[in-house]
Amino acid sequence: MAEAEIPEDHPRHDSLVTRHRIEAGVEKGITSRQGLIAQGRGEAFDYLLGERTLPSADAAARAAAAHLLLADHPVVSVNGNAAALVPGELVALADAVGADLEVNLFNRTEERMRAIVDHLLDHGASEVKGLAADARLPNLTHERAKVDADGIADADVVLVPLEDGDRAAALADLGKAEIVIDLNPMSRSVQVADVPIVDNILRAIPNITAHAHELAHAERAELERIVGAFDAAATLDDAERAIRDGDLS
Repeated sequence: MAEAEIPEDHPRHDSLVTRHRIEAGVEKGITSRQGLIAQGRGEAFDYLLGERTLPSADAAARAAAAHLLLADHPVVSVNGNAAALVPGELVALADAVGADLEVNLFNRTEERMRAIVDHLLDHGASEVKGLAADARLPNLTHERAKVDADGIADADVVLVPLEDGDRAAALADLGKAEIVIDLNPMSRSVQVADVPIVDNILRAIPNITAHAHELAHAERAELERIVGAFDAAATLDDAERAIRDGDLS
């Protein structure tokens, strides 16, 4: 069944759409087979969350938008699953906050890199970084260490959806403000993030964009107030509580 053929009133509509996009991503060479496993793990957490955006996750998305709008050089990092799931939405977010898009992969090949760059260009991006790989993040020995000197290496705020924990820690060690989207509130990635967003990327990216549009003309002092008032630990505690105590009936 193609994505367009999934009835919108199907009780598992969003889940089926997500699976279809990941499967199509593998066929296009965008998503790795390991990405299928990661997607299944995330879907399990989303089910426990009730497949909804918690108020704390919405507040985190608003703080993320404020961070990105305040940044001198924001960058949205893109991996294979993110590119397969929300390519147009990532482009829209980058446009809304004036951010660069940069592809960064653990299972990196030149073919996958080019496929994802082309995929984002096909969805409206004017430029996508990541192919130059002329800088490295310190203390990482795998392919995620490769970044563009005028992209992630130079960024002051980085949004890293569906991230690996060790690179999240490496970015944090460099003093970059880090926004992480992850459905597991206990993952290493969100634990080191300045703004952890425990939500499905299909909901989180459009939500950040909506907040960015709402805050586009806000005074700098208001954006700084939003950033300063955000409590990362309380956000993670709320998500974990929702997962452990949620009513699945």
